[in-house]
Amino acid sequence: MKFILVIVAVIISGIMVLYSCTENQVNNQKNNDTEKRASTLPSTETNYLETGKELSMRTKSSLAKYLVTAISERGAEGAVEFCNTKAIPVTDSMSLELDAKIKRVSDQPRNPANLANEAEFSYIKKWKDAHASGEEQPPFVTESNGKMVGYYPIITNQMCMQCHGKPDKEINMATLKKIKKLYPTDKAVGYAENEIRGIFVIEMNKQ
Repeated sequence: MKFILVIVAVIISGIMVLYSCTENQVNNQKNNDTEKRASTLPSTETNYLETGKELSMRTKSSLAKYLVTAISERGAEGAVEFCNTKAIPVTDSMSLELDAKIKRVSDQPRNPANLANEAEFSYIKKWKDAHASGEEQPPFVTESNGKMVGYYPIITNQMCMQCHGKPDKEINMATLKKIKKLYPTDKAVGYAENEIRGIFVIEMNKQ
């Protein structure tokens, strides 16, 4: 009887040792996998770059939703009226919602409030020059005054042409008249599709 108990005790001990070894192997594998995932995480700058991109896309999507509604209800003239009274407030509301300072600027603004500053103007020029030569100029992030600031190009599409294309061609007379009434100093016409019309500037808190 004692002999049987000894055998049982030895077997149980062996099982416990085997389980302990297996558990250590699993934990070691988990640690290795975690270390591998950590080593493949993007750099801090890439994180800010991707975060800024997401914020710019969400803001663009919000503005586009309102524009589509305005165009469907009142045509391109409705889109001009929306931009005149709501575009900046909507952008500001997205800044609050997304906890970042978001603005759209251009070297050829429709609204003078969207005029690019000297640094932003130079960035737009770089994108335009690269686009004209068929080169790729990706978005980028810089650090300024303790903030991370991302810059993302705004590229024209077919919908844009109704208000930003060539007068008397893509822009009809009624829309052009509305633009001139609401924006006497307008410079945001004459674009073709797939051109740089300006940039999103996303100022993010530094983590």
